[in-house]
Amino acid sequence: MTRARAPRRIRYNMLTRQLEGWVRTRLWAQVLIGLVLGVGAGLLLGPEAGLVSRGMAATLGEWMALPGHIFLAMIKMVLMPLVASSIILGLAAGAADPARLRAVGGRLAVFVGVTTTAAAALGAFLTLTFKPGALVAAEFVPIPRLRPDPAEAAASIDPFAQMAAEAPGMIAALVPDNPLASMVESEMLAVVIFSIFLGAAYVASPNKTRLDPLIRVLEGLLEVAMTVVKWAMYITPYAVFGLTAQLLARLGAESLVALGAYVATVLAGLAGLLVMYYAAVALFGRMSPLAFQRAVGEAQLLAFSTSSSAAVIPLSIRTAVEKLRAPSSIASFVIPLAATVNMAGTALYQACAVIFVAQIAGVSLDPFQVAFMVATLVAASIGAPGAPGVSIAILSGLIVSFGIPPYGLVFVLGVDRFLDMARTAVNVTGDLAATRILTRNGEELDAAEARQS
Repeated sequence: MTRARAPRRIRYNMLTRQLEGWVRTRLWAQVLIGLVLGVGAGLLLGPEAGLVSRGMAATLGEWMALPGHIFLAMIKMVLMPLVASSIILGLAAGAADPARLRAVGGRLAVFVGVTTTAAAALGAFLTLTFKPGALVAAEFVPIPRLRPDPAEAAASIDPFAQMAAEAPGMIAALVPDNPLASMVESEMLAVVIFSIFLGAAYVASPNKTRLDPLIRVLEGLLEVAMTVVKWAMYITPYAVFGLTAQLLARLGAESLVALGAYVATVLAGLAGLLVMYYAAVALFGRMSPLAFQRAVGEAQLLAFSTSSSAAVIPLSIRTAVEKLRAPSSIASFVIPLAATVNMAGTALYQACAVIFVAQIAGVSLDPFQVAFMVATLVAASIGAPGAPGVSIAILSGLIVSFGIPPYGLVFVLGVDRFLDMARTAVNVTGDLAATRILTRNGEELDAAEARQS
């Protein structure tokens, strides 16, 4: 019997080591474990269990949430340099071939602008309609806004008249007169617009050789910022554990219903965005949705598993050429550019997340603020690096810029990795859909091929 048990013990130890190695190399698995353990710890400290007093639970929750606060601080520390450098470099990437940028980039810009705006609006509509954050808002003592609520200050004024009167000044104020102050104040849209101006000025410059030092500085700045984000990702499991435990210790088990409702809302929005892409391919790309799905399925799977649009670029180019019958010159230009600027799935997710966090904090957003948020998300998605964790960086800054207390961000953080996988797959689908649609516009592609030859 001893001999029979030995092989079983050996196999058990081998499986245990394999499982440990598998978990160590997969951040999403670590985050999921942290979420589950955080739920368990939070329920033990929560009001339903009654094991500790509320005061002791609050103290323990603060200490457990310390890694989460450090994580958020690290992300905010590099947010503005990351956004500015990535947008400028994304626009500068198209300066190598201005003729092709004008021929193909214009139509790609229209595609990205329309789909990203529709995606952000869809995410906002679904979250405002189903109100997943309201499922926990009743358990909160209302938290004051980080900034005054203009809607409350002018409750007696006709909102449409006020909007018409203030719109010119707000539009003019979008162009920052002091970009450094905008960075300090976490004014995301102002930083984005400043970066777009700089990137466009680089593209229009007749002497780009003199600007090479600026590009090298921005590349170094982006690399350093992404390194800090990578460091922050290392403590993500501990951050998720502590913040989840603290939240459940305060709110109890009912808050889990809101988490499920939030995930379902985002997934429903991403499914709607996929349907929009399939319809666009059928209408403008003259390819059936079923045939398109068969062609892009492998790229979608890789995007889902890596959560990185950039990592899928080689496979996307091969898919576009071999299965979507796109010219190699067009695919090699459109796919890398689209992987940088086409982030409709991310915009949809962030719209859901901002409104969800606002609902948890009991902060209402008027229609003008929602429209302003959609515009901000569309602009911020341009040039955002296609790497895991970046969306949380942009999201945290956007929440603060709207004066929303970020307490409910723990919900978003806990399930971000899974939703990141889903929205990355949708983003890559959009890149391939754009390539197919542009490929079917035969006249301009023939002209581009003629210029190349």
